[in-house]
Amino acid sequence: VQLQASGGGLVQAGGSLRLSCAASGSSLSIIVMGWYRQAPGKQCELVADIVRGDTNYANSVKGRFTISRDPAKNTVFLQMNSLKPEDKAVYYCNARARRNAYWGQGTLVTVSS
Repeated sequence: VQLQASGGGLVQAGGSLRLSCAASGSSLSIIVMGWYRQAPGKQCELVADIVRGDTNYANSVKGRFTISRDPAKNTVFLQMNSLKPEDKAVYYCNARARRNAYWGQGTLVTVSS
């Protein structure tokens, strides 16, 4: 499985960005898709993931971020609203199958205050 992420960039606090991650290869094996992030000097953390229609969010992004998935396009999205400077991080797409986990390249999100 290969994951191609896009959509990062620079935005002012309070603004929005939408991240996309397209899966290719043996994508039918994917059970969970999600997004992680790693801020400078901090550990990588789960932002949100989705299993079929069930979603899970980090407390810090609840009510601001929305994860969705288009199974027909093997793509997962992360709509990020009301962005805060503390959301600045490299965001990584993740896909999990029964026995393997896959990572996309990171996409940088920068939020200016």
